[in-house]
Amino acid sequence: MPIKWAGIFCALWTPTDRNGRLLSTELKTHFEFLRRHGVHGLLALGSTGEFLHLDLPLRKEVLGQAVTSGLPVLVNISDIRPKVVAELGQSAKWAGAAAVSILPPYFFPMAQEDMVEFFVRAGEAAQLPVFLYNFPERTGNRISLETIASVADRIDLVGVKQSGEFDYHKDLVRLGQEKNFVVLTGTDTRIPELMQLGVAGCVSGLANAVPDLAVSIYNAVKAGTPDRAETAIERMRRIGTLIEQLEFPLNVAAVMQARGLTPGHPKTVVSVASQRRYQKLVDELKRLFQEWKLA
Repeated sequence: MPIKWAGIFCALWTPTDRNGRLLSTELKTHFEFLRRHGVHGLLALGSTGEFLHLDLPLRKEVLGQAVTSGLPVLVNISDIRPKVVAELGQSAKWAGAAAVSILPPYFFPMAQEDMVEFFVRAGEAAQLPVFLYNFPERTGNRISLETIASVADRIDLVGVKQSGEFDYHKDLVRLGQEKNFVVLTGTDTRIPELMQLGVAGCVSGLANAVPDLAVSIYNAVKAGTPDRAETAIERMRRIGTLIEQLEFPLNVAAVMQARGLTPGHPKTVVSVASQRRYQKLVDELKRLFQEWKLA
């Protein structure tokens, strides 16, 4: 059945041990937690999933696990190397993913015309519906409206995942209405405002820990009764403010741990000072979750 690209898609965390091996049992438990709280799908191997820390075999392993979750899976196949993007896209197709997501290549500047060719060839290799993934604050390369329109004219573009730059959502929604694709936001603390602009849903990192809050907000706004989610909206914003004291994506791990989930071992070096800030954030969030009766 065709996937309805709307709702809350969890930007899936990747739990690994201190040797970088995937914690498969913990990941399967996490899928159960997300399904129980009604998320609509997953974005695997995205920024929250720390794909840059994962080698190619591990990314394929995570992909294989994600498609067993029982949820529609959007797979980020981004890499600076076109051959790796093509290989991951083909793996996503074979594994049974619903679509692929592609960032522009990062670090080096890139002409928009070259970006179009990069996206088109990635989509052709995957032979799956495509989401463009715009996150210029991380990649250094912004996907222009003209580039998106050109890609939509050549391959099966079903959506754009927009992170940051709030006002750009408006232009993307207008272009999506013209070119028949949806827009999903990565800004999970402003879901009601963005849905009012026409955004179809959210790819949420916080949904790893508080999917119940994110889903209740989406459902209330979709039903035209956002007032019913006032408490959830305020709580999501409170969490968003608190986690600013720690860098992304380590702050997502802290929220998960505070909720009683298993984020695993950090994938990079973490100083003693950051460990202390991490524990402080975990303790603050634990107290909040107990107060809010979030089991």
